[in-house]
Amino acid sequence: MCRGLESLPVACLERAKELKALFGSLLHESARSIMGHTQKTNKLKLNPDEPLKWKGSFEKLIASQNGLCLFRAFLVSEFSEENIAFYLACEDYRLTKSSKLAPKAKQIYDEFICDDAPREVNLDHETKAATRVNLEHPTESSFKLAQTKIYTLMEKDCYPRFLKSSTYLELSRQVKTG
Repeated sequence: MCRGLESLPVACLERAKELKALFGSLLHESARSIMGHTQKTNKLKLNPDEPLKWKGSFEKLIASQNGLCLFRAFLVSEFSEENIAFYLACEDYRLTKSSKLAPKAKQIYDEFICDDAPREVNLDHETKAATRVNLEHPTESSFKLAQTKIYTLMEKDCYPRFLKSSTYLELSRQVKTG
């Protein structure tokens, strides 16, 4: 739920500015590398086919490091970056050693799911309740239901808007024209 820019923590606003700068820089660098002007840097490199593959599926977009970066920056611009942050936190959680599941589960729940969480994701009451029950005895699949709901939300809502965004369309145009 959007509460206005003034309610966001300064760190969140700073992160949004950083991602916006990275987004613009990546777009600029991508255009240069696509045009054949490459130089040795640590910046992300964009394969000319990559943006066109992202249009194929949401899964292809987030499987790509560059695609994930651009999508995340897009979500920041729409004030919904918490969705991809939650999804990625759940992916990381699934790979956590069982001895560390409980504290990590609490951290994810407190940051994204509990009422008034600083980065609360949009989940229905039933999903929140089921997740809370799952966390009584954490397993690597404790967040599966909630993660699936957020993935579906991004796939059906955010992803189509990303594909229609001026940044994605411009990047696709640059790739097509070489």
